[in-house]
Amino acid sequence: MPSPNTASPNSVALHGATLVLAVIVLSSANFMAVLDINIVNVAIPYIAGGLAVSPDEATWAITSYAVAEAIVVPLTGWLTTRFGTVRVFVVGVIGFGVASLLCGVATSFPMLLICRVAQGLMGAPLIPASQTLVLRISPPEKQNATMGLWSMTTIAGPVAGPYLGGVLNDAANWRWVFYLNLPLVAICAVLAWRTMRSKETPTLRAAIDYVGLGLLVVWVAALQVMLDNGEKRDWFQSDFIVTAAVLATVAFIAFIGWELTDGNPIVNLKIFRNRTFTVAVIALFVTCGGFVAIGVIIPLWLQTNLDYSATAAGEIVAMTAVLGVVAAPIAGNSCRKWISAC
Repeated sequence: MPSPNTASPNSVALHGATLVLAVIVLSSANFMAVLDINIVNVAIPYIAGGLAVSPDEATWAITSYAVAEAIVVPLTGWLTTRFGTVRVFVVGVIGFGVASLLCGVATSFPMLLICRVAQGLMGAPLIPASQTLVLRISPPEKQNATMGLWSMTTIAGPVAGPYLGGVLNDAANWRWVFYLNLPLVAICAVLAWRTMRSKETPTLRAAIDYVGLGLLVVWVAALQVMLDNGEKRDWFQSDFIVTAAVLATVAFIAFIGWELTDGNPIVNLKIFRNRTFTVAVIALFVTCGGFVAIGVIIPLWLQTNLDYSATAAGEIVAMTAVLGVVAAPIAGNSCRKWISAC
């Protein structure tokens, strides 16, 4: 019997009820990770009041998560190569649950920020790892259907996040937006390990590119801080914003140069030589950037400027993604037909 690291694509595919269960587990974890990007947005005024900070300061609960996630997502490829996709996924789910619990019991705003960073670090691999595993365990003829289901949860997160956050804040308190993750974490971690531990991806003991990792952390963190605080500090009229911009630019240029010349880069940028891949990434960047920005700005504006309740603000934001949930399975089926026709 071949080991998990040497098995052929057909031998690692799941079938029947086991496949359905595994895809639901992976999609649920993906839903959870996407949900937490959005569910906190409507809780910002409540977090500000509960921890005695201003609404502007409270938005760092969003920024800290986003910075941590932005740093780790590019590292997911290295992590899965080094430790295996199933292990990275399961550890990420468990770590995400622990961080969620700590966010919920936070007694001060600095503690909440530290726990949100941990939540972002652990949640970041869940989206790419779950997508990889869905493709790995699905038979070729079912991949479009399973990816359609997975895509639905990617879009359902922004739909459900603001609404669930609003309901929990109005009915209970802001801490429940974090406690909500705990039952799903327990179920996903156990079922993922039981159904997919024998389907582990090949591993390779690659050296760590410490210089590339350090430069990645610096430029991503500096860029995120600059973008998040620019408007509040009048952009480049502020020495703080100028410093962040210069630091991000210098670190980014150094990162590009290092990664293109290093023999074992932490992020393989040479893949961008493929023009189709590069265009697709740019399109996704623009689309997702606009979509996420809407989910962050509109709830806060509705609550602070128009005196909407958290539930009402969540309902309005949720409506922006409803059609996306409907379109996801249609798109998956269309892709299958298009590929077959080609």
